[in-house]
Amino acid sequence: MELYNFNRKYIKLEVKIIIDSKISTQFQYIVRVAIEADATNLTEIRVQIDGETENLDREQGESYINESEFTRIIRNDHERDHNLFLVAEMDNRIVGFSRCEGTTLKRLSHKVQFGVGVLKGYWDYGIGTALLKKSLHWADASGIKKVTLSVLETNEKAIQLYHKHGFEVEGTLKHDKLLSDGKYYNTVVMGRVAE
Repeated sequence: MELYNFNRKYIKLEVKIIIDSKISTQFQYIVRVAIEADATNLTEIRVQIDGETENLDREQGESYINESEFTRIIRNDHERDHNLFLVAEMDNRIVGFSRCEGTTLKRLSHKVQFGVGVLKGYWDYGIGTALLKKSLHWADASGIKKVTLSVLETNEKAIQLYHKHGFEVEGTLKHDKLLSDGKYYNTVVMGRVAE
């Protein structure tokens, strides 16, 4: 069952999704717009996610966003037509989040940058996919013409997911990230243009 309620100034998007895992156990999670009360949890899970994977730009604790900064980001995203901050909740706990960030610059106001993070213990349950789908639905309904993102070249599952949802490779940033194995890896830049 999917429920959509878009309001230009304060976007409300709540989606209830029930999926079956690979072991046939039923999981239920909710994708909804972030609220200021989520700031503490977001501070904690962002640090945790950064420590669980090298697919993101940061190492654990880098570019730390505290509770008051998250509160400001959430408040600003509610006030801006070209920003959307979603969270995924399971058992009243935030287990993932995504954000679309636009700009007020007129020449760039037709597009947003998408980013997503899910706690490793909740990978492979479709949570990242749900966050992406709801973000794309919002972008299309809001008149956003382009959604961009960047992904580590070794994150093949994510690249396949993005291709499946209409993203195309727009370029590669060579030797863009230095990972813990001492090797440099490329970043794939992708974009999806609304038709």
